[in-house]
Amino acid sequence: MSKVWTKDNIPDMSGKVVVVTGGNSGIGFETALSLAKERATVILAIRNMEKGEAALNKIKSVYASANVQAMKLDLSDLTSVRAFAADFLKKHESLSILINNAGIMDPPFRLTKDGFESQFGSNHLGHFALTGLLLPRLISTPNSRVVTQSSLLAHNASIDFDNLDGSKGYSARKFYGQSKLANLLFARELQNKFLSNHIDSVSVACHPGISHTNLFSFGSGKRANIIIRMISSIVSQPAHMGALPALYSATASTIKGGEYIGPDGKGGKKGYPTSDAIIERLYDSNISNKLWNVSEALTGISFKFDR
Repeated sequence: MSKVWTKDNIPDMSGKVVVVTGGNSGIGFETALSLAKERATVILAIRNMEKGEAALNKIKSVYASANVQAMKLDLSDLTSVRAFAADFLKKHESLSILINNAGIMDPPFRLTKDGFESQFGSNHLGHFALTGLLLPRLISTPNSRVVTQSSLLAHNASIDFDNLDGSKGYSARKFYGQSKLANLLFARELQNKFLSNHIDSVSVACHPGISHTNLFSFGSGKRANIIIRMISSIVSQPAHMGALPALYSATASTIKGGEYIGPDGKGGKKGYPTSDAIIERLYDSNISNKLWNVSEALTGISFKFDR
């Protein structure tokens, strides 16, 4: 891949319906903005509708003809996930790209409404459930894509199946890494299932390197404190650069499925999109299959790959 791949390389997206979770801010917003510019129909799947409407209006202030909609989605609540999916299926006959982007990082210990540890519940299980519920539209849309956002912190993480709910001890950073490793394993396993079921949809994992976003608000939705913002701005890249791996994964013609796309700079922290071979070390079929089965059991959602 060339170092010069930027959002200017995104092709015309007319006629394509795209869902971006967490599309109201940070990387999600930059992703939505770039796809709206290229005439995609963009659905901002967001928890706070007021912020979603503000993001929608901001996009339209830049691109007046943009086709952007905001729909409520709380990934920490499976009832909300089911409601979003049902509403989407009623309104849209196709889904070209699902970008599983939203996430929370390092919150204090708490459980979701469904009793899941908040990071594993929101970052992984919420997106797992969402993808499963939207699968009929993905499968029926030719060459659709699922892009799932992971993190550098997944690279040294592991899945503790004996303590997924944090009841036996909780470390915010460890559980964040676990949730992002789950995202990566899910993305590769979904690609395997597309292939084995002879479906032309593709699944790709990506990570933004170290990007300056409100992820450092620790799940509160508020801006991080000034010291954290100053440090982040020094060591990280801006959100529009952090969005490039997701945009490449979603639109580049060279994507085949199963890749892990991240920045090409030292340590994958900054730069332009490239394929990161570390996924071959991180992916374990036994762990991935176990995670898939556990995720189906916890969410009550089974993936049906029938056309």
